[in-house]
Amino acid sequence: MSQWSQVQQLEIKFLEQVDQFYDDNFPMEIRHLLAQWIESQDWEAAANNEAMAMILFFFLIIQVDEQLDRFFFEKNLLLIHNLKFFFKLLQGKYHGNPMHIAVIISNCLREERRILAAASMPVQGPLEKSLQNSVVSERQRNVEHKVSAIKNSAQMTDQDVKYLEDLQEEFDFRYKTIQSLEQNDKNSTHIKQEMLVLQAMLNTLDYKRKEVLSKIGRVIHEIDMLMSNMLTEELLDWKRRQQIACIGGPLHGGLDQLQNCFTLLAESLFQVRRQLEKLDELLTRLTYDGDPIPVQRPQLLEKVNFLLYNLFRNSFVVERQPCMPTHPQRPLVLKTLIQFTVKLRLLIKLPELNYQIRVKVTIDNNRRFVLCGTHVKAMNMDESANGSLSVEFRHLQPKEMKISSGSKGNEGPHMVTEELHSISFETQVCLYGLTINLETSSLPVVMISNVSQLPNAWASIIWYNLSTNDPQNLSFFNNPPAATLSQLLEVLSWQFSSYVGRGLNSEQLNMLAEKLMGQQVGYNDYQLSWAKFCKEHLPGKSFTFWVWLEAILDLIKKHILPLWIDGYIMGFVSKEKERILLKDKTPGTFLLRFSESNLGGITFTWVDQLENGDVTFHSVEPYNKGRLSALPFADILRDYKVIMADNVPENPLKYLYPDIPKDKAFGKHYSCQPNEASKPSDGGVKGYVPSVFIPVSKILNDSTEPHSPSDLLPMSPSVYAVLREHLSPTAIETAVSCKLFHS
Repeated sequence: MSQWSQVQQLEIKFLEQVDQFYDDNFPMEIRHLLAQWIESQDWEAAANNEAMAMILFFFLIIQVDEQLDRFFFEKNLLLIHNLKFFFKLLQGKYHGNPMHIAVIISNCLREERRILAAASMPVQGPLEKSLQNSVVSERQRNVEHKVSAIKNSAQMTDQDVKYLEDLQEEFDFRYKTIQSLEQNDKNSTHIKQEMLVLQAMLNTLDYKRKEVLSKIGRVIHEIDMLMSNMLTEELLDWKRRQQIACIGGPLHGGLDQLQNCFTLLAESLFQVRRQLEKLDELLTRLTYDGDPIPVQRPQLLEKVNFLLYNLFRNSFVVERQPCMPTHPQRPLVLKTLIQFTVKLRLLIKLPELNYQIRVKVTIDNNRRFVLCGTHVKAMNMDESANGSLSVEFRHLQPKEMKISSGSKGNEGPHMVTEELHSISFETQVCLYGLTINLETSSLPVVMISNVSQLPNAWASIIWYNLSTNDPQNLSFFNNPPAATLSQLLEVLSWQFSSYVGRGLNSEQLNMLAEKLMGQQVGYNDYQLSWAKFCKEHLPGKSFTFWVWLEAILDLIKKHILPLWIDGYIMGFVSKEKERILLKDKTPGTFLLRFSESNLGGITFTWVDQLENGDVTFHSVEPYNKGRLSALPFADILRDYKVIMADNVPENPLKYLYPDIPKDKAFGKHYSCQPNEASKPSDGGVKGYVPSVFIPVSKILNDSTEPHSPSDLLPMSPSVYAVLREHLSPTAIETAVSCKLFHS
């Protein structure tokens, strides 16, 4: 089943997450129509290779064009219309930058895998539960309801102001009519009655002015209360969700809803401001003793301007945090002289502001780094899927300034990766006579000068965003707080779900907890220090816990990803637990686990039964990325042979724990089907027998050490068949021991 087919079968709460990251940068319709073709391409490699990206982009356009021809033939007008639009959009956006579409598609596929992994996990962690709190959802609904009510109240007040204006015009007309009469006429009974009517109208005007001012005051008060309480909390919650999403957590949504609320409140405030201006206009035409307008209007206008200032100030947000396109799963880590992207949005979407707001970007003021590239760009509504007022900087590069050698001190790798920096943005809004200066900043970023610093830099980003809600604590690592182990384990699971498509289950997390704590106890409230996580070596090892875990992530990503995604790698299990699991299983049952003593290594252990009935266990020396680069791991499991004393080579691996036949588990991942005896004409150079690599281990009866895979012996099936026919088992054993078959 294709990945897209699996996505379509998800529950609605997960489908809503998928909907968040498909927009006109990469329309969902294209993803749906070209599902199998898209999934068969290596978009991640293309994201880092311009030539490959250009080829894939060219074929993407061809695929869309072919779909367009098909719908012309089927006379499907709606799809023809949509595909024409998408065809032009893709060509216009990415023809000059094909790597950008490769990055986008790669990110979408990765997020789909993360969501599929999250959907398959039975238990939510404490962080994810807090993000999906029902109280938060109820508050969101309340905010939207109150904003709608405020908008309606402001519109109703418009009608009151209009009625007041009409009433005053009638009063003005009658009053001027009387004023135009001769003095003798003014003493008539009719005029006296008219004067009484005018007095009554003036009383009504006074009452209506007070009523309108009171209604305006109530609208302003409602906006003030909403902004001070629920809307502020909503914005802070969104920023917290963004922090969590940056370190691999669930995708954060809700920004469009916030934009709608901010925009409606801004429209209501400007509407109230126009109402106050209208009252000022009415005041210039008519005033009287006790007139409420000159007393109340200035205070109300001052409050409206103050609220507009705060609303605009809070509406200027970093929609997408700084990230290098080459490392989309590692946002907030920036390498010198490598481009990164960052996107800003103004949550107040007013047409009058389109292309009128110019945003300037700078880096923190320590003068150690400068930004190269376009520093100033205008916000517009044309580049976003939903027409939001935004700007994206795509070609910024941090550059380290040269400083005197004496000022560098004893700066080490840990100091570099724990040094936080801030990227700041500023702009100015001029609208309806108001001038408002706006500022915002990214979450703290870590600068690196060498890709080898990336793992530790990413650890700093994880720890910061896990431990604090403060978006700008650049001195955080002067005294980093401890983290709750239960929350840290949840974040570690996110590293696997976001980076390699499958999170960790409770048993795997328990093993990591034991490794971090050194003992098997409850860990819900256990506090883990930053040093224990990233700086102190594991007991008896020359590396830290984080370096060990990062090496495993890299191994999975580059060499065993399909097997990991299928869930066939238990991975995180101790040697002791491994033996408990295997001891009662059928001989030949094996499991796969990551090495605890070697960085980036994976091994397998199988159970066997001796002639006397005793159970024994065998583990091979861990395979690292060097060996796995030579032979796929699934092929190693298929072809692995072991030579016992006085026996011929045989494959001891029969069942993947608990009882899955090996070929059923891994068959679809074999690079080719094995042949019992290859003929010279089967392939290879004419006149030669084709050779294959076969991993072989030798087990001695008195050996208690881990056994080596003998570095992948290049023995062809036909050679092996001939050996079995003409040589005794002892001779074969002697040949292997002397490494006669080594290349």
